[in-house]
Amino acid sequence: MVASPGGFDRDAVILTVRTLIEQLGLDVHDEGMQGTPRRIADMYAEMFEGLGQDPRDQLQVQFAEGHDEMVILRDISFYSMCEHHFLPFYGVAHVGYLPNGRIVGLSKLARAVEIFARRPQVQERLTSQIADIIEEVVGAKGVGVVIEAEHLCMTARGVRKPGARMVTSAMRGKFREDLNTRQEFMHLIEAR
Repeated sequence: MVASPGGFDRDAVILTVRTLIEQLGLDVHDEGMQGTPRRIADMYAEMFEGLGQDPRDQLQVQFAEGHDEMVILRDISFYSMCEHHFLPFYGVAHVGYLPNGRIVGLSKLARAVEIFARRPQVQERLTSQIADIIEEVVGAKGVGVVIEAEHLCMTARGVRKPGARMVTSAMRGKFREDLNTRQEFMHLIEAR
């Protein structure tokens, strides 16, 4: 099992889920439901494991390098939990930056995305948090983040429009200031 985020009381979550199941009129002692409160508690510990992690730690792995052209990691798959309905949203993140004398370990970009995604979120904040932390820790001359995601709070309930995907972007530094840089980034993340 994944380590619990700070302050996560697994036993209290199990008891709360057991109560919820009973309040829905279901039999918590039914063979199929007996382990459900425990499984849901374990799921929340995993889905929210980013609460106990700092993405700055991941982005410290950097290397002095003369490369000063755009670096992009695209199609970083992620799963997150909408803080409004506690239903998942999932999709891909595209992250690019312009190095300023240092490059970051490639997997560390994906790990930073994962840490922020594994918290109760809204997609707009998630996009900005990723851009801000890369700009801050890596010291990049520019950062671009685009996220495309499907939200179960919109596709499985409410308006019920499966397949609808939300797209958000966050541009920092040269990605915001220079139209050509922004267009190059957008072109490269769309190129297949």
